[in-house]
Amino acid sequence: MSDDLDDLIRRTDPDRWLSSRFVADVGLRADAVAIYAYDHELARAPRVASNPLLGEIRLTWWREALDEIYEGRHVRHHPTAQALAAVVARHGLPRTPLETMIDGRYRELDATPMTATEALDWARQTAGRAAEAVAHILDPRGPSDAAVDAGAVWAIGRRDPNLAPNPTAGLAAGARAGARRLGMRAFPAVAHAALALHPARTELGKRLRVTWAVARGRI
Repeated sequence: MSDDLDDLIRRTDPDRWLSSRFVADVGLRADAVAIYAYDHELARAPRVASNPLLGEIRLTWWREALDEIYEGRHVRHHPTAQALAAVVARHGLPRTPLETMIDGRYRELDATPMTATEALDWARQTAGRAAEAVAHILDPRGPSDAAVDAGAVWAIGRRDPNLAPNPTAGLAAGARAGARRLGMRAFPAVAHAALALHPARTELGKRLRVTWAVARGRI
């Protein structure tokens, strides 16, 4: 992965970039960042499209990129698509989490406010599945699905900080329990969730919050 993707995530997704710094292996850290870059591209589709149809076209573009990756065909020349293909090849990453991340973005093409249930589904399908994918990369033998709720907590907190202390009944508890199941190798996949459950106002505060979470293995 080029340094360009790492710089992109540092600028656009500082919470997850910070958690990725706690992956000791440089190659695995780069692979985690590639997943965040993929999620970033999917998140852009609803935001930059001038109408829902164009947003659907952008999401379809990424679904077709997954087809190329998983069917062993030539992968289109896009830095994130190329990086994602390399990650899938190195780790045998299953397609389901990556495809579900696309599915979750379709709800954002609808301007109608999400219900609480829809917000939970959206959060689990997007950042939740991204956390699952990163957990699989960091510890392929571990329970990577345990990362989903922690990723969802972070997504909801980022979307609406007022929901962060208690996103919904049971979600925060599920996130904490899942994070404990992951173990230390995969914990950086969810360390950023600590910033949703325990918000920090300054950059130093964020770094200390995530460092403490990693040291304890708790969010």
